[in-house]
Amino acid sequence: MEMITESYLTVAIIAYLVGSIPFGLIITKMAGKGDIRAIGSGNIGATNVLRTGSKKLAALTLCLDAGKGAAITLVIALSGTHMAVAVAGIAVTFGHCFPVWLRFQGGKGVATSLAVFAAFDWRLGLLFCVVWLGTAFALRFSSLAALGATMTCGIASLVLQLPAPIAIATLVLTGLIWTRHHQNIGRLLSGAEPKIGKK
Repeated sequence: MEMITESYLTVAIIAYLVGSIPFGLIITKMAGKGDIRAIGSGNIGATNVLRTGSKKLAALTLCLDAGKGAAITLVIALSGTHMAVAVAGIAVTFGHCFPVWLRFQGGKGVATSLAVFAAFDWRLGLLFCVVWLGTAFALRFSSLAALGATMTCGIASLVLQLPAPIAIATLVLTGLIWTRHHQNIGRLLSGAEPKIGKK
C-alpha cells in the first residue's frame, strides 16, 4: 500500500511540474509582446494571448497547453491504473492553474482540461469540442463556452459510466474550471464580459 501511495505521489508531482510550464507567458515574451499578465485579463492562456492581436501565438499557446495535458495523461495511461491516470489528469491541470514558477498565478485550465478529458476518453474530448465551438461561434464568449463544455463532460462521465476514478477526476476538473471562471461568471451576469477577439 505504501509503495502504491508513493507511486501516485510521484505521478502527481511529475504531472504538476509539466502542467506548470507557462507556455503563454514564454511564447509572448519570445515574440516581443511583453508580459501577457499585463494585457487584458492578465491570464496566461490562449484566449488572453489572442488579445495581443496575434492569432498565431494564441493558436500555438492553445496547442502547447493542450499538448502538455494530453502528453502526461497518455504516458501514464500506457502502463498505469485508472487511478494513476486520474491523478495525472488532475495534477497537470492544477499545475497549469497554479504554477509554482509564477507564484501559483496561472491560467484557467481550459485547453489543458480539454486534452485531459480527451485522453480520459475520446468521447469526452469530442463533446467538449462540439459544445465549446458551438457556444463560442453562436455567442462569442470564450468563458461561457468553457463553462458549458466542462459541465457537459462532467455529466457525460456519469452517463457513459466511465471508471470511477476517471469520472471523479472529470467532475473535479469541471469544478476547478468553474471556480477559475468565477470572475467571468460575474461579468457574464452583469453584461461586462468581453467577447472573443476583443483586445
